[in-house]
Amino acid sequence: MRVAMVSFETVHQRDASPQRRVDRIARALVERGHDVHVFCSQWWDKRIGTFESEEITYHGVVRSTDSKRSFLLTLPFAINGCDPDVVHAAATYPPAVASASFGATLARTPLLCDWYDPAVGDGFLSRRALSAPDRIAVPSRLVRTRLRENGADADRTQVVPNSVDFDLIRETEPADERHIVYARDLDEGANLESLLLALAELREFDWSATVIGDGPRRAEYERQVRDLRIDDRITFAGALSREERVSIYRSAHVFVQTAHQCRFPTEMLWGLACGCVGIVEYHVDSSAHELVEGRERGFRTTSESELADAIREAGEMDSKTVDEEFAGFDRGAVLEQYLDLYRELRKQYGVL
Repeated sequence: MRVAMVSFETVHQRDASPQRRVDRIARALVERGHDVHVFCSQWWDKRIGTFESEEITYHGVVRSTDSKRSFLLTLPFAINGCDPDVVHAAATYPPAVASASFGATLARTPLLCDWYDPAVGDGFLSRRALSAPDRIAVPSRLVRTRLRENGADADRTQVVPNSVDFDLIRETEPADERHIVYARDLDEGANLESLLLALAELREFDWSATVIGDGPRRAEYERQVRDLRIDDRITFAGALSREERVSIYRSAHVFVQTAHQCRFPTEMLWGLACGCVGIVEYHVDSSAHELVEGRERGFRTTSESELADAIREAGEMDSKTVDEEFAGFDRGAVLEQYLDLYRELRKQYGVL
């Protein structure tokens, strides 16, 4: 199947969750033998044209991210020239979805939109992006709800989560034992202080913790740990590779998520798949609780005291280094969800 993917910016220009999601899908499609063409603003140092990277063909629709208007005007004809079986557009720049819709119409093929962040925008093209796709894939129920509140058709939205690599999990050796792990960029939304205050309540118990991630608030959190007199039990590991993270997750017993905002808790999913008990502090702009609802090895809390109680209770549970209950989130299983959507939309498009 030939898939035309639209992403105004790629991971080569912006290393953020929406771009990483598109990149994972593209690579998974290529591994399965599909022909993937990514239409984007150019990021390579050559004249405008195409660039092949790991069997993905990138099409530089414009020379830079400064040329948004030219991107919108040129994209439909670039898509049509690719002769795709399906168009898969990321709403990292919503007006591009409306432009991709025109391209899909020219190519006589369906349009799937991948909408990671529920922000829409007020312009006509941004609003059009909600109604133009034949289907909208979102990472969580939270994002689906927000898009529906902005006018998206409920029947055209479908949750397709981020994925993890179970082969990598099984092949990675666990690191030295750590009881508790937290992983996220340490920025304004991290809310690591909730976990630190809960751990301070548990200073009389035997525990150790690892904080994975870096960011502008790291120094502040390190000072807070010293002020709480628990710095001898908490390791700030900084930014780590995926393999290093998986190794720590496999040796940890509990993964704690306290961030104020989260479209999809990817790091927490990795931790749960590695056997961690999941503890989530509920926040209205976070979807993390969706991964622990109804699960025996999961807790949802609303305060530091509840978080401390959950950590104590989780300590009584059996330890695991892999949890097959999350096998449905394996990258192969999630890719099948996209392929099923492609096939369904192509079938519907053929009927229409």
